[in-house]
Amino acid sequence: MSEKYNPYDNVLKVVEQASEILGYPQRDCEAIKYPERELKVAVPVEMDDGTTRVFEGYRVQHSTSRGPAKGGIRYHQNVNIDEVKALAAWMTFKCAVVNIPYGGGKGGIVCDPTKLSDRELRAMTRRFTAAIAPLIGPEVDIPAPDVGTNATVMGWMMDTYSMLKGHTVPGVVTGKPIDLGGALGRNEATGRGVMFTVKNILKKMNLPVEGTDVVVQGMGNVGSVTAKLLHEEGMKVIAVSDVSGGLYDPNGLDIPAIEAYITAKRGNLLSGLELKGATRISNDELLTLKTTVLVPAALENQINGSNADKIQAKLIVEAANGPTSSEADEILKKRGIQVVPDILANAGGVVVSYFEWVQNIQSVSWTEAEVNSKLKDIMDRAFASVWDITQEKQTTLRMGAYLIAVKRVVDAKKARGIWP
Repeated sequence: MSEKYNPYDNVLKVVEQASEILGYPQRDCEAIKYPERELKVAVPVEMDDGTTRVFEGYRVQHSTSRGPAKGGIRYHQNVNIDEVKALAAWMTFKCAVVNIPYGGGKGGIVCDPTKLSDRELRAMTRRFTAAIAPLIGPEVDIPAPDVGTNATVMGWMMDTYSMLKGHTVPGVVTGKPIDLGGALGRNEATGRGVMFTVKNILKKMNLPVEGTDVVVQGMGNVGSVTAKLLHEEGMKVIAVSDVSGGLYDPNGLDIPAIEAYITAKRGNLLSGLELKGATRISNDELLTLKTTVLVPAALENQINGSNADKIQAKLIVEAANGPTSSEADEILKKRGIQVVPDILANAGGVVVSYFEWVQNIQSVSWTEAEVNSKLKDIMDRAFASVWDITQEKQTTLRMGAYLIAVKRVVDAKKARGIWP
């Protein structure tokens, strides 16, 4: 990430543009530019070698006007307060655009989880959970998995919080193991939502799904599920990548073989996979490949002022949070490249997190087919709303999504008034 890049500035810029188009006076939208709470914590961990290491952790609640704060916990070496603030704000607008009753929150620890043992990860998670416990809870702020975390980590968080409360509280986190009250389909939910979005935008652009080529940057949970589901839908996945680089085959990659390899063992990277017919490329090369659809599913600021003019995709569907800088947005708009924004495209995860939370607090359970069907309904409806306002206002899909989201957040805040 470049030193000058501040993702929260990106958020503010789009919110201000949307507020202007909506005709809101400054007083109506001023409060949503500031997170409601920012917590920084020290997380001491006794390491396997007997030393003590202190990690930095954060939890930010951007807005609770429409409901409890909702958002993931990220374990990554580049975590910082500006990134966490931006991710929390994106969650506010993501929940609003798909119209589920949450506000936005986010958390993270500055660490490289791949270099920690399972015991060290568990100890770090439990201490972090205890440190942020005053801020979280099923009616207050509900964490979930993000980059570097998974269902196992959520299980540890749920158990720690429950031990502190003296009774089991499954609704404090989502994305948990199924045995602890997790929702069926949650693990694939973000990628499945991206797949629904790709199909929706291709239909609007009069392009077929079958045989259309797609490039996926990032083969973590979201990217790998997206690649797998798009492959199953008949799309031709010609390139994928992870932190170690990428694989490219213009005739289409063997996605099931790649999926089997990366899930076989924690830490398996594409650099260790030999795949017949595939050539090795860098992440930079992958982003500029000639393709119909590009799905950035890695980290923020991947498409920026330095490479936006080299993008050859007809269409970008943002599976990651904030992968395109505001500077790149302007360049892509001038070049006629359609961008489906993160707050719409990758909302599947928080939608199914909402389903999990509802099941937890009501003590009910839904089948995976029910979950996937409800997810499709919400994603399709949200896409249609964004598409319609985009056509009406003659603006980009990103601005269309923010027009809907900002209006819902501002209207909720206005309805509640400023206390006292």
